Amino acid sequence: MKYKLYATSKNAWKGMISSILRAKKYVYIEMYILDNKVQEYNFLDILVGKVKEGLEVILVLDAFGSSKFKSSDIKFLRDGGVEVLFFSKWLRRTHRKILIIDDRIAFLGGVNFHGESMDWIDLQVKVSNKILIKNILRSFAYTYKMSGGKKESILSKRKNSVLKTLKAQFLEHLPSSNVYALEAYYQDKIISAKESITIVTPYFVPPRWLIAMLDNATIRGVKVDIILPMKTDKELLDRINYAYIYRMKDLNINFYAQDRMNHAKILLIDKKEVLIGSQNMDIMSFRLNVESGVFINDEKLIKELSGLISIWKDHSCAFPVKDRKISIFDKIILGFIRLFYSVL
Repeated sequence: MKYKLYATSKNAWKGMISSILRAKKYVYIEMYILDNKVQEYNFLDILVGKVKEGLEVILVLDAFGSSKFKSSDIKFLRDGGVEVLFFSKWLRRTHRKILIIDDRIAFLGGVNFHGESMDWIDLQVKVSNKILIKNILRSFAYTYKMSGGKKESILSKRKNSVLKTLKAQFLEHLPSSNVYALEAYYQDKIISAKESITIVTPYFVPPRWLIAMLDNATIRGVKVDIILPMKTDKELLDRINYAYIYRMKDLNINFYAQDRMNHAKILLIDKKEVLIGSQNMDIMSFRLNVESGVFINDEKLIKELSGLISIWKDHSCAFPVKDRKISIFDKIILGFIRLFYSVL
């Protein structure tokens, strides 16, 4: 099985566009955020161009995440033959970032295609395994149907059986269908960790069960590292990150503050197996959003990813939780979040 990691938004875009340009049959995309503010990549023109070549091009976007996608751009795509659909369910989002091409390759991870993320660190993985891609196609058929898609050639893929491979497994997280694969995976792997747990996430709003399980892991002697950006793309989220880290300051967990925005989503266990996906460390990802990830235990990929994480740590410092206490405003925010959690 072949893998390729892309550790920045720009590199991921280049890799995805290069693969789209070589597509021969179809291009299916499911994305949380898409805008046309990176026009130098000619992304929309490329999609319309593939339709002109005779390919089937389908774009499923989240209605909330892509709410700033201009109606003129949507019209341009639809007039050019691209099927554009929007996933719109109350309190539920498709937070996935998936590209599938020709039954041959798929990309998934944390990379959106929008101008704000141009200079971000992020992580997208390219996979080329027929069994894995069949499972991803099966999952894409779900959101396609939920977004109003009618093509039987897509919908029929949902009837396929879920297949497994030894080196990798696609995790489908569909709360609206009572499928909570990511939550179950985190619980199972954190409990089974023997040496180390590394979490990379841009946003840190952990549910109580996750805090308790990480604390129990440290009591067992497991080293727990959590890497976050010092500053995210939203000031409110910075305050929430800090409030939760401050709340957990007495636990034996190492919090690293990175000097750049890092949008990657990673769970690395014992440097032997990793989950790369679209999920954040919050209740939206664990209980509400449509998410996905790929669990991989390939030694070569783990070694490459561990090297990336070491570089990120080298460009980080310990989160300065002792510099200031959380404010009254932050405490109010935390109160609302806990109330929201309790309702769910």
